[in-house]
Amino acid sequence: MNSIVAELLAGEKRQTGQADMMLEAAGWAASSFALFDRARVDAIVHAAAEAGYAVAGKLGEAAVKETGFGVAAHKKTKNEITTRGLYELYRNEDFCSKRIIAEKKIVELPRPAGVIFALTPSTNPVCTVFFKILLALMTRNAIVISPHPKAQACSAEAARVMAAAAEKAGAPMGVIQVIDAPTLPLIEYVMASPKINVILATGGTPMVRAAYTSGNPAIGVGPGNAPALVDASADLDAAAKRIVESKSFDNSILCTNESVVVAEEAIADRLLSAFAKHGAYVAKPDEVAVLRDLLFGKGSFNIEVLGKSAAEIGQKAGIRVPANARIILAEIDRVGIDEPLSKEKLCPVLGFVRAPHAEGAITMSRALIRLSGAGHSAAIHSKNPATILKFSAAVKALRVAVNAPCSQGAAGFATHLAPTFTIGTGFFGRSSVGENIEPKHLVNWTRIAYNSDPAEAFGDFSGIDARFPDPVLGREAPMTLGRLQEGAEAAPAAGDEIAILREEIRRIVLDELRHALRK
Repeated sequence: MNSIVAELLAGEKRQTGQADMMLEAAGWAASSFALFDRARVDAIVHAAAEAGYAVAGKLGEAAVKETGFGVAAHKKTKNEITTRGLYELYRNEDFCSKRIIAEKKIVELPRPAGVIFALTPSTNPVCTVFFKILLALMTRNAIVISPHPKAQACSAEAARVMAAAAEKAGAPMGVIQVIDAPTLPLIEYVMASPKINVILATGGTPMVRAAYTSGNPAIGVGPGNAPALVDASADLDAAAKRIVESKSFDNSILCTNESVVVAEEAIADRLLSAFAKHGAYVAKPDEVAVLRDLLFGKGSFNIEVLGKSAAEIGQKAGIRVPANARIILAEIDRVGIDEPLSKEKLCPVLGFVRAPHAEGAITMSRALIRLSGAGHSAAIHSKNPATILKFSAAVKALRVAVNAPCSQGAAGFATHLAPTFTIGTGFFGRSSVGENIEPKHLVNWTRIAYNSDPAEAFGDFSGIDARFPDPVLGREAPMTLGRLQEGAEAAPAAGDEIAILREEIRRIVLDELRHALRK
């Protein structure tokens, strides 16, 4: 037994030693990358985005095969959105250059976070890896990816594809790294490391909470449970079509998906007919009981149905669901802790509840988010601005999709919100950020502010290079690395550059080993 314990401890120490070396390399890469100008950064971001786009379909299929969740074609779409689509969206935004606001006598200097530790989920693995890497590159940060163990292979491959393309385009070596064999002790060790500057956590509640208690700055997300209110003024056919499209997308594993439709009684039957028309299987009362037991019979959500199709769920429940059914609609008579089907369901099973009027529907929607999903998302289908405003003010959600599919709308892909795969839930959800996460959240700005007295003249900062090399992790960045990345006139030939970098990495490894042996 003692030998087994000793072997486990030795293995853990090897892992943490390797993690320290990864973070050391990431720190130097971040310091070098912070000196790149916008043109160089744009070339790197573009190269990484195109490399990811080229394997969007292949890695979508790999994710479904590895995890058993979702629809490969839909994952391909998400992977394309978070590669070329994301690059095109932000290509004209500058997170690298100083900003001069002459009328306020202010100069703003961008300050990248440094080293980002990114936790990624099993439900949306590849697109989240792509998304977080591109945000890091746009803001001149280094990033270390920690994949969910159930999606380790496809996530690691996604990171390696982008890393190779970024480095070929001139990014510092080590700017994108991935932990190939993540374990809970290793993740906790890295999260608490002083070499990490910010944690970007997407995953289960326990992991996000761990990120917030790590001692390092963290941006985390919370669970969803989006109500979708449909009132008497809504276009019922359009509402049903949009909700089915949303709830069936990638078998409903986006946390922004609709959980329960809250319908005004006056239009409820017509809305049910519209749902059936657009591919929903409306479960009979006895089938609803079977579904409740399948999804929540063991107390918590049954992960065996996570990301499965409506037909697969019907088969598991012993219900004859048509093969072409896109979602299963389960009518319930109340919402609350005593009705499990009013909880978040990451599968194409949609709750449906009737409300006597719009005010009652708003109250029910508010109760749904009290149950779970505070700060997350909600949807409303209505043509009445007063109802839309009252609903939005009542529910504790920080994004409300109007007449749009909530999965895509709240995530910014069917609305003009910032497109994201990391949803900030704000103070309601005990998160530090309440917006859809985007590049601006990974860069701070130093603000140089002149005396407001008109007699104090504002300086001319145009044409001045604001870059200044920073110490990295308590030591100056190696001059060889600086020459390699900055392309100074005295830079060695390409072959010599590689030899110098290899020697520098060898020295880092030896330093870390000597340090470990002294412990």
